[in-house]
Amino acid sequence: MTRVFIIAGEISGDTHAAGLLSAMKRLDPDLKISGLGGRQMREVAGPGIDDWVEKAGVVGLWEVLKIYRYFKQKKLAVEAQILNEQPDAVIMVDYPGFNLRVASSLRSAGFRGKLIYYISPQVWAWKKGRVKVMAKVLDLMICIFPFEKAFYEQSGLPTEFCGHPMVDRVQTLRREWKRESGLVGWFPGSRLNEVRRLFPIMVRASQVIRMAIPEARFVVSAANETLAGQMRAMSDAMGVPEAKRWIEVGTVYDLMQRCEVGAVASGTATLEAACFGLPYTLVYNVSWLTYVIGKLVVRIKHLGIINILAKREVVKELVQHDLNSNTLAKATVELMTLQDRRGALQADLASVVAMLGGGGAYQRAAQAVHSAIHSS
Repeated sequence: MTRVFIIAGEISGDTHAAGLLSAMKRLDPDLKISGLGGRQMREVAGPGIDDWVEKAGVVGLWEVLKIYRYFKQKKLAVEAQILNEQPDAVIMVDYPGFNLRVASSLRSAGFRGKLIYYISPQVWAWKKGRVKVMAKVLDLMICIFPFEKAFYEQSGLPTEFCGHPMVDRVQTLRREWKRESGLVGWFPGSRLNEVRRLFPIMVRASQVIRMAIPEARFVVSAANETLAGQMRAMSDAMGVPEAKRWIEVGTVYDLMQRCEVGAVASGTATLEAACFGLPYTLVYNVSWLTYVIGKLVVRIKHLGIINILAKREVVKELVQHDLNSNTLAKATVELMTLQDRRGALQADLASVVAMLGGGGAYQRAAQAVHSAIHSS
């Protein structure tokens, strides 16, 4: 019987891990699974998955430091569990701040199984020197962007490009929606600290947009009911109770297909929006400490993955001090009123998305894991 331990720490990682596990179980129905993850992983793998993503899914240095003790204790507990269970492989899904530390500790402790990384951490953007360490620790890297394979293989780390899972997800979730003229979609992220920083800006931008386009309508995507409740409370605190009626839970992919334009928090959702052809603006705002340190270590010109893949600014990025209700309103109104610009953006998005493969990403990743586990 093959046993694996899998770790994901965010909602997006939970989604990808669940897809990978489903494909792995089709290859090996007797697969035994334990690990850290979320609701979707538990649905696939059962009670062996400890659901922790709601607490673990924080972004930013300061936000992590505030619950550092929790992460330290969790890391030690997970390492002890893995060393006790001795699974055939540990699969780490994105979430590099935690997962790479666990991988290094396990290798130092003499863990005999395979250490496999799925959804490459973006060290090509911020810590290229860490690749040499990863090459010594990991047995396999499975990446989802085509340029990553050559980057990792230069360090001697065996790497497979298996395509991006979002290509398959879009094929499953695509509906025959017609984009609704005047409908603006706000996507403030799946983490509480993101929502707290971005949602108020979006609400204020809505008020500015209405002055230019009185018929504009708004909808806000909430990742879960907890975040929806937070946004409702913020709407009341801002004196804009109308915004509570804009909030929808669990309809993110439909909204990305229905809205005429939108604004999307930096992260996985920006690629999802691109796959669905939503003309959008990327928005990003974190604590000043996180931003300052990020500026010191990040070595890429663009923040959004679409722009990184295109090697130019396809999607407008409003980052930190450049993001406020007026700049967001201006960018949104331009997309709403300039049809040529909107069409050109959609064409560029389609061109970039075509680079991500033709589907079957989870199946190829599962086969790569299976082959790695059963190789000598």
